Amino acid sequence: MNIEFLSEFKDPYLQTDEGRGIFLAGITLGMLAKSQLSKGTSIDSAPLYKQIRFGRLQKRNLMGLLSKVPMLTRTTLDEQSKGRAGMIESLCAKSGELIIQGGGEDLGVNGNFAFSMAFLNAPDYFFGKIFKKKDDEHEIPDGHDEKEEN
Repeated sequence: MNIEFLSEFKDPYLQTDEGRGIFLAGITLGMLAKSQLSKGTSIDSAPLYKQIRFGRLQKRNLMGLLSKVPMLTRTTLDEQSKGRAGMIESLCAKSGELIIQGGGEDLGVNGNFAFSMAFLNAPDYFFGKIFKKKDDEHEIPDGHDEKEEN
């Protein structure tokens, strides 16, 4: 897992532990929501999407959603996506760690914006930055390749 790209952002909020945690939470939940979609459907039809209060998200709500990630990775990922469960869970764990270290109580405008942008661009960050492709496979935290997971 590579999150060093976060240091490239100039936004002061994304230079804090809390900001980075919120951003990674957006990617985590964005990937889960996208995995809940049937082919040809839009993101707003994902059950997880309907639980997120975009623009009014509070830390308490976000922590509740993140606490469901281990269950959601096991129950909502289809067979093709099951290999990503470990990656999503490790990203969730890092997100939670950073949020706890940050210690803030209210996400406010900065937190809601960071979360929403990460959620909307989740696959780009997930595959393009955090878990870069290696020889047509994705890096998996426990050292197994995705083909072995399926």
